[in-house]
Amino acid sequence: MKNNTVKLFLSGILLLVLTSQIKSQLVDRKFEKIEDDGSKIEIYVTDGKYQIVPFNDKIVHSTFYPKDKDVKNFSFAVDMEPLKVDYKITDEGNIIKINSKGIQIQINKVPFQISYYFNNKLLIAEKLGYQATDSNQIMNFAIEKEEIFYGGGARVLGMNRRGNRLKLYNRAHYGYEKHSELMNFSMPLFYSSKLYAVLFDNASAGFLDLDSKKNNTLNYETSAGTMNYYVIADNNWLNLINQYTLLTGRQPLPPRWAFGNFSSRFGYHSQAETEATVDKFFKDSIPLDAVIIDIYWFGKEIKGEMGNLNWYRDSFPDPDKMIAGFKAKGVKTILVTEPFILTTSNRWKEAVDNHVLATDKAGKPFIFDFYFGNSGLIDLYNPIARDWFWNIYKNFTNQGVAGWWGDLGEPEAHPSGLQHAIGSSDDIHNAYGHEWAKLIFDGYKKDFPETRPFILMRAGFAGSQRYGMIPWTGDVSRSWGGLYPQTEISLQMGMQGMAYTHSDLGGFAGGDKIGNELYTRWLQYGVFQPIYRPHAQEQIPAEPVFQEAKTEAFAKKSIELRYRLMPYNYNLAFENNQTGKPLMIPLFFNETGNQKLMTYNNAYLWGDAFLVSPVKEKGTKSQKIYLPKGSTWTDFFNGKIYEGGLEITVPLKIDNIPVFVKGGSFIPMTIKAVSSSNYSLNTFELHYFVDTKQSKSNYKLYNDDGETPNAFEKGKYEMMDFDAINDAKLLQISLSKQTTIDDYKNMNNQVHLMIHNLTKKPKNVKINGNILNLTDWKWNAKDGVLEISANCSIEKEIIEISK
Repeated sequence: MKNNTVKLFLSGILLLVLTSQIKSQLVDRKFEKIEDDGSKIEIYVTDGKYQIVPFNDKIVHSTFYPKDKDVKNFSFAVDMEPLKVDYKITDEGNIIKINSKGIQIQINKVPFQISYYFNNKLLIAEKLGYQATDSNQIMNFAIEKEEIFYGGGARVLGMNRRGNRLKLYNRAHYGYEKHSELMNFSMPLFYSSKLYAVLFDNASAGFLDLDSKKNNTLNYETSAGTMNYYVIADNNWLNLINQYTLLTGRQPLPPRWAFGNFSSRFGYHSQAETEATVDKFFKDSIPLDAVIIDIYWFGKEIKGEMGNLNWYRDSFPDPDKMIAGFKAKGVKTILVTEPFILTTSNRWKEAVDNHVLATDKAGKPFIFDFYFGNSGLIDLYNPIARDWFWNIYKNFTNQGVAGWWGDLGEPEAHPSGLQHAIGSSDDIHNAYGHEWAKLIFDGYKKDFPETRPFILMRAGFAGSQRYGMIPWTGDVSRSWGGLYPQTEISLQMGMQGMAYTHSDLGGFAGGDKIGNELYTRWLQYGVFQPIYRPHAQEQIPAEPVFQEAKTEAFAKKSIELRYRLMPYNYNLAFENNQTGKPLMIPLFFNETGNQKLMTYNNAYLWGDAFLVSPVKEKGTKSQKIYLPKGSTWTDFFNGKIYEGGLEITVPLKIDNIPVFVKGGSFIPMTIKAVSSSNYSLNTFELHYFVDTKQSKSNYKLYNDDGETPNAFEKGKYEMMDFDAINDAKLLQISLSKQTTIDDYKNMNNQVHLMIHNLTKKPKNVKINGNILNLTDWKWNAKDGVLEISANCSIEKEIIEISK
């Protein structure tokens, strides 16, 4: 109790310091009264009212309704209903306190101010609070001098976004490299190094100003919509993201084939070219799971054809045969679509007659010019337009198309005078891609309920992950400058719920030729990013099968490793689906108190087991890498062991980028690199990395058919459980699984157990108390690796290694 009192006192002092730096709340805003109905609290002031709704103990929603002003609700982010929260309101004269088990709110009456606390620690306080001009609404906050901020969507500004005024208006940045202030995916969301987040649930154009004037002030500015925000807090980073994705929704499990290799470029001009490219992968024995067909499937030219949304039969004479042929090889067909219907397209009249296009203020189709031609835009906020567009997707899905690529969904052209069914283009610009993903996701739920959708898009909004959106980082420069910021973008987006954010491997835009080293390094990084998809403008091939022999060999090696890691990667996807945990994790998640790591992105965690350090500069001979404390780290490729808590310098080889395994980790791998259509865990490798600092380890491996939506919720899965107990004399590893499915129950998974980092040959090995013959296990003295054949079944199997 004494400690809590001290914390409250110190927080109060800090709040006084923050507020004394500038004017306090506007002098004409005075507290009038407070009302509480048990689920929401309304605070009336002279110029309007605040409505505060606790969603749970760690999420609070605050909305300001200005007096005598109608505002529209352009909220799209949230997927959660408020829970019953126990809170208590106490009036202490000039201060009103709203206390719960988690977030506490303090209201100063004079001068009026709202502050938010968690565990008696000040998070953030309104400074001037709500303000309005003729064109904008502003919410103004006081922040601490030392706070670091993340978020605002996809940008290239360094990990710490503080000091920037971030425009909130989705817009593509063609050919970006090491700096980009505005990209295709902006979000009105920020995270603080103090372990809280604030989400402004408003899709209107605006700005998020993270102390650009360096006066310890944060502003959210918007041109329309309701001024509302969610304060989210927790005691560590993974729990904080868990709360954020609880609020905005969790990413459904993609189909397993999405974790394989893609063949893609801008673009394949014909059926013959597409088929020949796929055949080349098989000829060169490089696994392949999907082929993406860009705009030439519906027209011969880049310009003038968009909106045809039908096969161009001169170039693709028999798409049914092509799709069926690919399917027989285990290759999925993905088509690109765009939301623009050109006046020169075959569907223009149909779109006009069916009233599917956004309009001008007179109600006529809004027509404009942009790069691809004279066009209208599908009004995705109009139910009629949504049904029309979905029926096109439905027909092609029935034909056998297995996935969809939604391009230009910012939208790339979105004139200010254009009107949607629920508001102007500027009012709801940032939710367009979000609603597009929802259209496809909802369509699959209705018409293809047994199929997991694949939805690749480059623009969306907060919460788009719940519609299965898989974003990429836009039209990045095909250069070392383009590769350099990719980890920053993916790490930031993973924190913001979009865990599948990935890059066009090899780079997309420009370049006279792609250097072999750049291509190799980018594809090596791709093994440890969410989606493995080389893609580029066609003047330089993106596919590994069209590289010179040495470069293709390196690419093949990376792709094979990607496939062998599919059990591990699919398990990351399951963890993300259940908790929102990013696939790519910043190092500071593991060492919250290490200030040097708060802006560090030279390495990252790929799940819990791997630390990855991409090579991002040409000709680099060595690389400095920090290894987090608390465990040893083993070089994944050469087996060398390093102590954690140190920065090391490692020599670089062109064969691989630096990758390390955390001591005590289990890593499941397939024995061979095969496409997902041949995937099986009937037999697999399980690698365990011994660490004397880790006396106990546990790993759960999720498995299902890779196809059924919500397989976990339906009980159609198996969960393997691996435990290790390690001391100076004995290492004990147990294997078991739980399932309700007979096919899984009746199967004993054969496990090739590979135990790394043993310092000497074991005295003996037992399974379930029985000593194995020396011929039943293999000791590799050079590498310190023990190999044992074991089984994973409903009955627990215990392996004991005497040291």
